[in-house]
Amino acid sequence: MIPYSKQSINQTDIDAVVNVLKSDWLTQGPKVPEFEDKVAAYCGAKNAVAVNSATSALHLACLALNIGPGDIVWTSPISFVASANCALYCGAQIDFVDIELGTGNMSVDRLSEKLAHAKTKGTLPKLVIPVHLAGQSCDMKEIHKLSQQYNFKIIEDASHAIGGLYKGNKIGSCQFSDITVFSFHPVKIITSAEGGLALSNNKQLIRAMQRLRSHGITNVSDEMTESSHGSWYYQQVELGFNYRMTELQAALGLSQFNQLDKFVARRNLLAKQYDELLKPMAVEPLLQTSDCYSAFHLYIIKLAISTPKKHSNVFEKLRECGIFCQLHYIPIHLQPYYKKIGFSSGDFPVAESYYSCAITLPLHPNLTAKEQRYIVASLGKLL
Repeated sequence: MIPYSKQSINQTDIDAVVNVLKSDWLTQGPKVPEFEDKVAAYCGAKNAVAVNSATSALHLACLALNIGPGDIVWTSPISFVASANCALYCGAQIDFVDIELGTGNMSVDRLSEKLAHAKTKGTLPKLVIPVHLAGQSCDMKEIHKLSQQYNFKIIEDASHAIGGLYKGNKIGSCQFSDITVFSFHPVKIITSAEGGLALSNNKQLIRAMQRLRSHGITNVSDEMTESSHGSWYYQQVELGFNYRMTELQAALGLSQFNQLDKFVARRNLLAKQYDELLKPMAVEPLLQTSDCYSAFHLYIIKLAISTPKKHSNVFEKLRECGIFCQLHYIPIHLQPYYKKIGFSSGDFPVAESYYSCAITLPLHPNLTAKEQRYIVASLGKLL
């Protein structure tokens, strides 16, 4: 079976993890801050906080921005559920902004319309979470302009996008956002087995996330309520979590990071080859905008003419051929949990139209030319 994505682990990665196993530190040692510093420097951000998953990073980012009961958060319906769940963890209300069918990313036009309407009703969001689907940045400059007009904070869910560019800057620079979040799950661009990371240029937000990832504990003098009792002293100043990244994860992440640009270049090459091979077929790849260089976590196509039966049939037949295609994503508002809290079919029609025709084809650095030709030939026969 050809997977839609998978990790690429070499002997250097294995040695890096083994070296940590032989060291004095398995957790809370030097590798985590080294990993944080390396990613922040690469992206051009001032600070980073590594955690055990991107879901945890999203949760901490919301908390650092003081999201809580009575607040409203908007995100994209085309994402993994974590992009919306993070707001609910904080007791906030969640809503969605429909997408552009071409890119699959949050539509700036729909966002602008929805903000104008929300202002008249007194229901403006405190936070918007754009999601960089498949590795291509949303139009962050325009979203940031709207944030200035309507006074909301921004978290970039860049779980798919480390190594990508937007307007010549690395995704993760936080030029147009308060916080950016990356994922290092095994199917992502680079992996730390499980893991995530939040970047920000705001030191106060970073310190809040650092405390919250480790039980709300601090030993920083100006964050404590009284003078230190000694070098051993710490205080729990708020209710936090155990969201820490281990030294093993950070060591793997550091080793993988050395291959990041190579992995992204390989993904872009494979995507271009897909584009050429698929030209004669009745499919449409996601539109790539001129101001972006996608990290190409995913290669998504849309069937030009699709019915539920045809869409399902293509999936099943490809899997019968040993090709594990996937669908990214089922619109979040159609999930049973979200229907229970008030969302319905028809709420976000472009996202639902996308869902009816989208297919993720296999894409990872170790995908061979032979496998890629087989995937395209199999799809061609089905169509």
